[in-house]
Amino acid sequence: MTEFDPAPTSDETQRRWQAGTDTFGRVYDVVLGITSPTPYTDIAELADCSPNAAKKHLDRLAEMGIAHANSDSRPATYERNEGYLEWQDASRIAAELSVDEILDRVETLESQRADYEVRFGTTDPTDVSVFDHGDHDTIHERMTAVSEWQGVIRDIRLYELARQLSQNDGHLIPA
Repeated sequence: MTEFDPAPTSDETQRRWQAGTDTFGRVYDVVLGITSPTPYTDIAELADCSPNAAKKHLDRLAEMGIAHANSDSRPATYERNEGYLEWQDASRIAAELSVDEILDRVETLESQRADYEVRFGTTDPTDVSVFDHGDHDTIHERMTAVSEWQGVIRDIRLYELARQLSQNDGHLIPA
């Protein structure tokens, strides 16, 4: 298929989905993609497997800390564990960068955060009102800046976690 071919039919996409991974892998991929509590029956449909197979694998993912389960709801719902994803990102950073490189990155991020604080006159991006300033372009510019500022704050926390992992041989707490 060239880049100019029409979009593949759903059957073709489904065959590739099934050929590329097993049921556990498909359920894993689906749960990492959902952002709110989702019934296991819906996850089964998205993962193209039976509800029983999806529930078995989702319970395993919950035991592993990759997903959160709410067994009190009917049907049971599952969602990804954001903390797991952050730990995974921090572990990747710790494996790829030295402690000095991580500290350099944090210094750059701290400088960016300080610039945003000066620009908006506050230390908390949630204090910024983006709609109180004139035209559409200004509102769009402020929304983009506040979103990037929140990303900088998140990255500072992520790199701090990576520094701890790197300095403690992959552990958060020194041995």
